[in-house]
Amino acid sequence: MNRRKLLTLLGLPALGTLLGGAFAIQTGRRNPYYNGPIKDNFDGLHFSDGREITKGFSDFLRWQMQGGREAWPASFATPPQDTPPARVDGLRVAHIGHATFLIQAGGVNIITDPVLSERASPFQFAGPKRANPPGVAFDRLPKIDVILITHNHYDHLDLNSVYRIFDRDRSRIVAPLGNDTIIRAKRQDIPVEAHDWGATVKLSEKVEATLVPAYHWSARGALDRRMALWASYVLTTPAGRIYHIGDTGYHDGALFRGHGEEFGPFRLALLPIGAYEPRWFMADNHMNPDEAVKVMQSLRAETALGHHWGTFQLTNEGVERPRDALRAAVAAAGLPEGRFVASLPGTVWEPAAS
Repeated sequence: MNRRKLLTLLGLPALGTLLGGAFAIQTGRRNPYYNGPIKDNFDGLHFSDGREITKGFSDFLRWQMQGGREAWPASFATPPQDTPPARVDGLRVAHIGHATFLIQAGGVNIITDPVLSERASPFQFAGPKRANPPGVAFDRLPKIDVILITHNHYDHLDLNSVYRIFDRDRSRIVAPLGNDTIIRAKRQDIPVEAHDWGATVKLSEKVEATLVPAYHWSARGALDRRMALWASYVLTTPAGRIYHIGDTGYHDGALFRGHGEEFGPFRLALLPIGAYEPRWFMADNHMNPDEAVKVMQSLRAETALGHHWGTFQLTNEGVERPRDALRAAVAAAGLPEGRFVASLPGTVWEPAAS
């Protein structure tokens, strides 16, 4: 059995590709997704956020052999499914599940990292399985104008969901460099707009998206680690700015302080709070709830919603631990209870009436 199949059958296809970067360097193979000039974040083969790569396949095996994985229930209760309006002039955000949000702003309908499938996996018979249905059923989704992709892990880039939405709505697809090749590999008919960090994309006369760095990585298999770019998004809307992270580590927090200074304050921040244990292995690429509160403060966000928890079990922590840890971190920071909440599929956020 090859390493890719071993990792998939371990139930972690989105995370179990940790040997890819080092192995690809040894083989010297070309990048299959992107063939562009060498620059600060691209060395001709791999993309980089400036950090040294410290984890490899042996670390992954160490994690798996250590145990400590808490059991999840077969299903985890969530609010009733939402039925969004066709359009919203102001701002409305519905959590669909994991990192998938329907953001309706300034008359534009945006979906982030759409994963509507039963599993976050290249297969339907193995890999992380949903503990709850999408918070908005596909047939209740309004017409989607724009699909935003943050990176290519299977719990964020689900090709079946992207194709399904595109085929219905002919949506624009915006993604970081290299992800266009992945999306179009089986569907050459689909246009994808691929951009580098710092690019601003006009989504309408009123709404635009800017790609900004995150502390993360990318891979679809065992030999393509960091060969497609990853990003977060700053959305500028008539109702204020929104900051959306699919996945990130925290490190010294300088990245987020910089984004707060450059783009803040934010009306809303959508921040991941799950998939963080064990810390010795996950801290480089996944922040925990305490760090997420620090990010919210650095961004000067009026409100934050915590996602990336409660739908797919990717790491060791129990299903409710991110929510409990977030409540404790918010209290420890002296913030009002509703300033940063753990969002569940079906949850809807709208700005308070002024």
